[in-house]
Amino acid sequence: MRNGLLGLLLLLFGVNAQAELPATVADALKKAGIPQQDVSVYVQAVDSDRPILTHNAGKSMNPASVMKLVTTNAALDLLGPAYRWKTEVYRDGQVNNGVLEGNLIIKGYGDPSFKAQEFWRLLMAVQQAGIKEIKGDLVIDKSLFASTVGSRDTFDNETWRAYNAMPSAFLVNGRNTSFKFTANEAGVSVNQEFELPELQIVNNMKLVQGACGEWRSRFGYNIKPAQDKAVVTFSGVFSAECGERYLELSVFDDEKYAFYIFRKLWRELGGQFNGGVKVLETPANAVKVLEQTSDPLGYVIRDINKWSNNLMARQLLLTIAAEKHSVPATEAKGFAALKTWLFTKGMPFDELIIENGSGLSRIERINAEHLGMMLVSAFRSPVMPELMASLPILSQDGTIKKRLNGSQSNGRAHLKTGSLDGVSAIAGYEIDANNHRHVLVMLVNHSKAAASKDAQDALIEWVHQQP
Repeated sequence: MRNGLLGLLLLLFGVNAQAELPATVADALKKAGIPQQDVSVYVQAVDSDRPILTHNAGKSMNPASVMKLVTTNAALDLLGPAYRWKTEVYRDGQVNNGVLEGNLIIKGYGDPSFKAQEFWRLLMAVQQAGIKEIKGDLVIDKSLFASTVGSRDTFDNETWRAYNAMPSAFLVNGRNTSFKFTANEAGVSVNQEFELPELQIVNNMKLVQGACGEWRSRFGYNIKPAQDKAVVTFSGVFSAECGERYLELSVFDDEKYAFYIFRKLWRELGGQFNGGVKVLETPANAVKVLEQTSDPLGYVIRDINKWSNNLMARQLLLTIAAEKHSVPATEAKGFAALKTWLFTKGMPFDELIIENGSGLSRIERINAEHLGMMLVSAFRSPVMPELMASLPILSQDGTIKKRLNGSQSNGRAHLKTGSLDGVSAIAGYEIDANNHRHVLVMLVNHSKAAASKDAQDALIEWVHQQP
């Protein structure tokens, strides 16, 4: 009886919702060669209990990076906007006159935002605590995350691309080596943004004239890893019109990358060290030296959503697993924690599938109606300001900085985008011309999904024009 009444209510609520797509959206999809059956749309005012537009809204779809909205909203609610990650330092030997007669141990807790500058600050604090020379090794404790985390194949054949980097409980710089390409009178220079001596660049790039265009498709790279170094060879052409461009690659595994940065920074700070690196759990008799904390979660998620950082989103899902399920953390435990969270909020999304929380997946699923419902719920929650502030602002920053620049919607929408081969999506919040805020969701799963941008923009414009 209860299920029948619920179904009747949903049917009645849906009567007033527009089932057909707005003409401008339908026309743009037709021009792109995308059937309407492969598109789902949901639009609802945040102060209303029913949608104004639904189209295939109950259809389970791949959301690509729009899935980060679920992960970050859950994290804000479960952990709190003020949550901070910690990184601990221990020693397993005595310190005599500044010399550690043993190993220095760093225990990671999954901080997704631990960059070289944070590492420098941590190591400076260690030296200020009285350790100037290390006679043993650097020990990295990654036990918070299960050993199986990060052991799967990459998403695609781009093995070395930074977006394919796997999670780690102790992650430095996102394992990201950023190469800067610069056109100058002498030709094309290629340099590391954060230079490591263990990485050698062979530059076979040639300078050409003409438009920059699809600059990345005009050259290739080859990576040859060795025991203690890696050689990266770049070959191809680079236009003088490109100025400065950047390519992010993940050349080393997480512990090697962390070790090389540690060794560089430790010596630059004046410390002495000639040991190696080991990955072990912190011994029971180890002595804690200090602890350093990250920026708060409410700040960190801006990098996740505005720039669609996949690795940071994966780290976040595993953090939820560790804090709300059990250790060692796995993606499956993170998914279970999110399902429980949604259920307690009255949103049992049966179609939901989360593989890693970033949307960089072929199996992750959600439908437009449920994503829209979650966004409405998020807007009415205490964490709304932090979630909203993390989203790209239309025409102004993040992944939608260059969209609808001349439109009246400029600056009036906070929207997360997502794209994979065969998937394009957009979701978030928009204020219409009468200052009413709406949630909008559009998911496209089709071989020509990349061509749906005009249809998405048409939906944004349609929402803006609501009476």
